[in-house]
Amino acid sequence: MKKLLLSGAYSPIPTPFDASGAVAHDKLAENIVKWSKTSLSGLLVLGSNGEFTYLNYEEKLEVLKTARQAIPKDKLFIAGTGCDSTMATLELTEKAAAIGADSAIVITPNYYTSKMDGQAMRRHYLELAERSPLPILLYNMPANTGVDLSAETVVELSQHPNIVGIKDSSGNVVKLGEIIRAAPPTFNVLAGSASFFYPALVLGAVGGIMALANIAPEQCYSIYQYTQEGRHEEARQLQLKMIPANTSVTARFGVPGLKLALDWLGYYGGPPRSPLGPLDKAQ
Repeated sequence: MKKLLLSGAYSPIPTPFDASGAVAHDKLAENIVKWSKTSLSGLLVLGSNGEFTYLNYEEKLEVLKTARQAIPKDKLFIAGTGCDSTMATLELTEKAAAIGADSAIVITPNYYTSKMDGQAMRRHYLELAERSPLPILLYNMPANTGVDLSAETVVELSQHPNIVGIKDSSGNVVKLGEIIRAAPPTFNVLAGSASFFYPALVLGAVGGIMALANIAPEQCYSIYQYTQEGRHEEARQLQLKMIPANTSVTARFGVPGLKLALDWLGYYGGPPRSPLGPLDKAQ
């Protein structure tokens, strides 16, 4: 499992809903078919852009089943299985494995924020890694969770053979460098946003899982490819060009903005699930 290589560009795909708020499984499958024709290395299902916190347990399972049927075998299928308790996370991870996911990505538990220190993180992830049938990716998203995995904790966790990498969305490139320097060479460090994709790759990240890859998959992959080929000026220029679009579908407008952009580009975006709302005309 430790040999799993997660190089390239990945999209954390949105979960489509119909006008009544129900999951639109037909639209999900149609979108996946389109993404699968791009240069993306794989898809993350039930990540932050998938509004995973707004889906109940049964909905999550059904979304994973639809995704497994639509994602071709040559694309990696990463399932978001993070819950606030270790027991619930393990249960969902086991279900994802049975459905056919290739790896599980697990966001930091965060409800009891003040207690979610390094010791709690090590307890959670190590217990999960010992029992999980899937290789585990750590997921650090402090802007949403209020919990920020330290480089020291990540490096310690990286020693476990079933913890194969991290998606870090903090934007702290210095921390990424610390992790890359100290973790085993087989540990996959992935940029969690296109805003710092090129700098992360230069430091030694193997790829990125980025909201922007949903609407600009080829551009995101090109940043990766240019960097691998040593075409650094082209990679740098494309990185700079992508910053405004990336900001619009992340920090500025978030999931509603990403879904509207998908509608514009011929995918199905549709409405977000309440309490998120669609953008107004000015936005």
